[in-house]
Amino acid sequence: MPELPEVETTRRGISPYIEDQTINQVIVRNYLLRWPIPKTIANDLANQHVHKITRRAKYLLFHCNSGTLIIHLGMSGNLRILNGPINIGKHDHIDIKFNNGYMLRFNDPRRFGAFVWTEDPINNHILLHHLGPEPLSSSFSSEYLIRIARGRRSKIKNFIMNSKFVVGIGNIYANESLFLSNIHPETITGTLDQKKLSRFVTVIKLLLEKAIHNGGTTLKNFKKSDGKPGYFAQYLNVYGRNKCDCYRCGSKIQLLKGANRATYYCPICQIKD
Repeated sequence: MPELPEVETTRRGISPYIEDQTINQVIVRNYLLRWPIPKTIANDLANQHVHKITRRAKYLLFHCNSGTLIIHLGMSGNLRILNGPINIGKHDHIDIKFNNGYMLRFNDPRRFGAFVWTEDPINNHILLHHLGPEPLSSSFSSEYLIRIARGRRSKIKNFIMNSKFVVGIGNIYANESLFLSNIHPETITGTLDQKKLSRFVTVIKLLLEKAIHNGGTTLKNFKKSDGKPGYFAQYLNVYGRNKCDCYRCGSKIQLLKGANRATYYCPICQIKD
């Protein structure tokens, strides 16, 4: 699943082509995504001027004249910029054509993405109003995490992936940030002291910033034919490395399975308190 750095990389890649442009036409080939797309969507978006594209958690927000288009990439979706006729693939569900000649194509093999138009205030939308702070914002601070972690009986990995507390920390970044913070993923959140929680916040911010930077530097050409800019080439310490040697101590990385997620950790560097 695309995680926050990948979504942010996508936002930065498509914005120069379609910000401050007007939508000429919307073509929908498959209305059945995570939530059915209204049949009126083509009329709703026609002649809308895209003033700005922002990101909230893993949602891309297209701010237009009379509303906001919300796009989520789901488990397997991607957006790509096209210029000129391109063959339509099996999973190319939506095209948005702009007045400058460029087209944005939404591809989603598993159809778990979302394409939602709203004319209501965006911060009050049902998909967004419950979300916690952005991890790279000043709202996600040591003081904040220490306060909300107090007394929590959930495991720290589950806690940090809960978007009510902080958004955008998916499975890869949860595994990696816990390793870099020397925290066992099954540690009870409320038992972590202030020093560890403060370091955890710092590590999360640095890790996400590095991932976004790497995504940007590998984004050679966002209009390449497969629509996949090779977002994520950063060095992984534990994720996907079951039974491999830990880069720090040489012990074997271990794997825990639960809640349909794989958890990787080093039993020496991340001793459970």
